[in-house]
Amino acid sequence: QVQLVESGGGLVQPGGSLRLSCAASGFTFSTYAMSWYRQAPGKERELVATITRAGGSTNYADSMKGRFTISRDNAKNTLYLQMNSLKPEDTAVYYCNAEIATIAGPMDYWGKGTLVTVSS
Repeated sequence: QVQLVESGGGLVQPGGSLRLSCAASGFTFSTYAMSWYRQAPGKERELVATITRAGGSTNYADSMKGRFTISRDNAKNTLYLQMNSLKPEDTAVYYCNAEIATIAGPMDYWGKGTLVTVSS
């Protein structure tokens, strides 16, 4: 059974940093690209960043470029998101995502999310 468990969220002041983690299980983590999404109150879920299977390539939403870094440790089946220079508009629930091949076709799996609040 696929499980994605996010952790590391919390309250941080503007300009501060947080590191999110996503522990993955139930699938071969190293064979899938992984992503972070976020959903702010009253807004649609949006893509934050994606990383390829071996971590050799990453992509970011424009508003996160230069501030956020996605990484992974395939030996630990863990995905990370380092967030620096946080802004109040970064306040959101952050979700780990994997699109996994199934007999019925690709299926999106999500964790329950971790809340990040940026406020003074």
